[in-house]
Amino acid sequence: MVIDIHSIFDNEGESLDFEGEVSPGRLSEIKGYSFSCPVRVSGRVINRAGVVTMDYHIYGKAAVCCDRCLRSFEYELSFDCGYTVVRELAGGERDDYAVAADDKLDVDELAASDIVLQMPSKLLCREDCKGLCPKCGADLNVCDCGCISGS
Repeated sequence: MVIDIHSIFDNEGESLDFEGEVSPGRLSEIKGYSFSCPVRVSGRVINRAGVVTMDYHIYGKAAVCCDRCLRSFEYELSFDCGYTVVRELAGGERDDYAVAADDKLDVDELAASDIVLQMPSKLLCREDCKGLCPKCGADLNVCDCGCISGS
């Protein structure tokens, strides 16, 4: 979803609400996660006193693999993001700015990047996941294999 924000840059107090979806195809570049349904994105771009900001919410689900027991499960994404929007950025990249080249903002690109940044470093099917036995590989959530206690 690309939105044109030309009028927002030029008019203080101007705002634009947006809502859309990021397709699973666009999210296929994110390694380690599988998106079978689109991810919802909704938010607002607003010019306050000449400063353009964008705030939005991401909601969706991804199929992931538990880092302890390797079981597949569905992880729910739900988080907020925000940026100061500029037409160009001098002096390198900054994570808190979104560049709207030609006054157009690629929301899909920002959302895909934010999904990667917001995902936890360790994904667990449940908080108390016991994982796999390091000796025999049994799923300790399902049974007690006896390897660890019998050693």
